[in-house]
Amino acid sequence: VSPSSAGSCWQNANRGICGVPRMPEIIMTSSTRHRHSHSERQLEGLLHAVESRGGARTPCLLLPAKADSRLGQHWYPLPVLLCKVFRWPDLRHSAEVKRLCCCESYGKAHPELVCCNPHHLSRLCELESPPPPYSRYPMDFLKPTADCPDSVPSSTETGGTNCLAPGGLSDSQVLQDSGDRSHWCVVAYWEEKMRVGRLYSVQEPSLDIFYDLPQGNGFCLGHLNSDNKSQLVQKVRSKIGYGIQLTKEVDGVWVYNRSSYPIFIKSATLDNPDSRMLLVHKVFPGFSIKAFDYEKAYSLQRPNDHEFMQQPWTGFTVQISFVKGWGQCYTRQFISSCPCWLEVIFNNGVDS
Repeated sequence: VSPSSAGSCWQNANRGICGVPRMPEIIMTSSTRHRHSHSERQLEGLLHAVESRGGARTPCLLLPAKADSRLGQHWYPLPVLLCKVFRWPDLRHSAEVKRLCCCESYGKAHPELVCCNPHHLSRLCELESPPPPYSRYPMDFLKPTADCPDSVPSSTETGGTNCLAPGGLSDSQVLQDSGDRSHWCVVAYWEEKMRVGRLYSVQEPSLDIFYDLPQGNGFCLGHLNSDNKSQLVQKVRSKIGYGIQLTKEVDGVWVYNRSSYPIFIKSATLDNPDSRMLLVHKVFPGFSIKAFDYEKAYSLQRPNDHEFMQQPWTGFTVQISFVKGWGQCYTRQFISSCPCWLEVIFNNGVDS
């Protein structure tokens, strides 16, 4: 929802247009145990979330989990209803959305109160089948290279990174020789073939990577000094906006696209383990995708080759491009030709 349409959506919902109950009625009738002042604060929080398009930190809108409300001729759970009104009109079922880790209802199976803040949820990305014409890559690139056994190839298409990490250490030394296993991944930001800034070590379960985010706390790409004068790079950089949220969860690592433009992701664990090719996946704004699966990565890491256990493996790397895709049907054959992109290298220790 654009900022202008967000305001009209709020006004329409507040008036009860098109079969949508008025927002005060939803909150007041669904939470009769709460005082009026509490409901007013909830309304203000919801308005703030809608107007900021999820950019600002807003509180949960906690309402009875068993309460439903009608939209047109259909009844929906309240979280789905508010998501339909303010974010995704074509949303049909609660199974199509995923809670963000910032939400109080995250991880709770059957709570009495459930959060209905539409920006505390993301929409699940369905993997394409058959694949769209973005790109496929041979699985052979996942094997460690014999001529460079001690390096972690950051850019698999260009044969690895030549850019040194802070202190003159190579990427592999930062990841393996420091003895610090507290981080679960490191993030590198690239503009075309040049890495910009330092490696960002991630220790907290969730990380925001953004260019311009209200109340942003995390890896701010806007604070990095870039000498790239390319107009395309500058244009794409300005579109990163709220960026992405990277979250380590029980079942793997999820990426939530908070920006207003698509992102493109390549990961060894997103495709069928039997596939000899990798697909670049397009993730639309507001959608989440499980970009990395530890269990699947370990199973791919150990296929009848003892050397896999002794050497780095590029299957623990995920590449993410902002706005622009790459592949066989693009002028950009490799991600190193993309204007602005990220490389996420996971700690593959047994404690991950």
